[in-house]
Amino acid sequence: MAYLFNNPTDFADQLTDGFAAAYPQWIRKVPGGVVRSNGTAPGSVVVIAGGGSGHYPAFAGLVGPGLVHGAAMGNIFASPSAQQIYSVAKSAHAGGGVLLTYGNYAGDVLNFTLAQDRLNAEGIRTLMVAVTDDISSASVDEIDKRRGIAGDLAVFKAAGACADAGGDLDEVFRVATRANERTRSFGIAFSGCTLPGASAPLFSVPAGRMAVGMGIHGEPGISEQDLPTADDAAELMVRSLLAEVPEDLNGRRVGVILNGLGSVKSEELFVVYRKIAQLLDFAGIIVVDPEVGELVTSFEMAGVSLTLFWLDDELEKYWTAPASTPAFRKGAASGAGPRYASETPDESAKTELPDASVVSREAAAQVQKLLESVQAVIDENVDELGRLDSIAGDGDHGIGMQRGTAAAAAAGRAALAGGAGAGTLLSVAADAWADRAGGTSGVLWGMIIKSIGQSLGDNEPPTASSISQGVAEAGKQVMQFGKAEPGDKTLVDVLIPFSRALTAGIRSGNPPEKAWHAAADVADAAATSTASLLPRMGRARPHAEKSVGTPDPGAVSMAMIIRTVERGLARKGESND
Repeated sequence: MAYLFNNPTDFADQLTDGFAAAYPQWIRKVPGGVVRSNGTAPGSVVVIAGGGSGHYPAFAGLVGPGLVHGAAMGNIFASPSAQQIYSVAKSAHAGGGVLLTYGNYAGDVLNFTLAQDRLNAEGIRTLMVAVTDDISSASVDEIDKRRGIAGDLAVFKAAGACADAGGDLDEVFRVATRANERTRSFGIAFSGCTLPGASAPLFSVPAGRMAVGMGIHGEPGISEQDLPTADDAAELMVRSLLAEVPEDLNGRRVGVILNGLGSVKSEELFVVYRKIAQLLDFAGIIVVDPEVGELVTSFEMAGVSLTLFWLDDELEKYWTAPASTPAFRKGAASGAGPRYASETPDESAKTELPDASVVSREAAAQVQKLLESVQAVIDENVDELGRLDSIAGDGDHGIGMQRGTAAAAAAGRAALAGGAGAGTLLSVAADAWADRAGGTSGVLWGMIIKSIGQSLGDNEPPTASSISQGVAEAGKQVMQFGKAEPGDKTLVDVLIPFSRALTAGIRSGNPPEKAWHAAADVADAAATSTASLLPRMGRARPHAEKSVGTPDPGAVSMAMIIRTVERGLARKGESND
């Protein structure tokens, strides 16, 4: 468990502050994360990594010469928001383009894609590489669905060293892609981890057993076996990885990463590595610059993972190149390197709100009351949402929703005080929700709220038709961008039937309150029915069978919010009678 924390919702922000204070020689804090304190040579490519907090030294501890140029730092086990990624990339950008790289998780894919699109639209050429090294998370036939675990380090190291050697963006992208294609990882765990403020671990392993194929967010393993000896663990990991050697190998040289997940200490890792080295030598494989230690962790999870990075001459050059970061040193590099001028984008400037009609400003006050009610209901249910998410996922849904709704309500209050109309207030709240929550739910809820806001606008009074049109458009956008469909066990399983029921009720002439009430009943039923579904998207997908019998947390929170809005509309109707 986490022993030292204040408010769990502030944990990620406070650890970033402390990290920046501890290592000013290497990094400086910028909006969204950290970048190299000494900047980057003009005209160079910058490599920006990122992911949720809770994995130190990934991702911030790997910022420095010979490795990455910046790290976007999300909430605990949640993707950084698109705004965070964009801000870090802008802060680090040196004129040669940007490579974004991250573990292949749904929230990271969505948010990094949005940031990439925004950077490219501003003329900053940006490419992306998602790391897919975990062989337990999908078959070879679905290798693009694999998640990124400790193999992140191999890809980040190759890309960062190539960029620092003067490679252009296309070359850095090619090297990172090739490194990813030639990296394989496999892990085991003996106990789960507990998030700050949580009363129970995300998963548990029976005494005398181990979980095989766990993820770095506390995702349960895909099977259980008897607790092994150190040698047995080494044999299992080596055997599993040698069963899937990448194609197009020109040699038998590997970079090796034996990674501790948090509670397995260095002495134990050395005992395991002793056997790994013997097994690889027996197989005729030459080990190059092995790394043994905590490199991609999961709080205090007791577990280890083994990564084999199959080298060619070019990749070996970058794998062995000097590096110096707060948590990773290799070769002769020391300190933070030469200093270059750099600037941090000013995000403090206030944006002037567009003009709004009197009726829209009056409607904005009602919208703000709904946002406050939504925040309150999420606060009341944050633990239950986290519990639902921990059954087959990473347990962060509750705290992510709590951060998002609080940010949306705060942004809405500021916008209301500034005279915003209903549409602008929702748009501002949507951006704040997406930025503060991060993860998949953050970006999708940002889309939903902004879509409704755009439909309402700032001039006309909100109508039943404009609201239902906004909800319908939100459903289309979420399905198009998130790639989920009804039946995938996501919030889409509630959003789409709710939207259809609301539209049907409005078209039949029902008053808005009555139409919303009926549609909310549909949403509740849809959320409950997700218990029987198998997840086909997100982190729960590799553990589909574990979630059967439990409703999807994203669907539950959506139905909860829909019902909360329905109660608010009912109170408004009563006050107008």
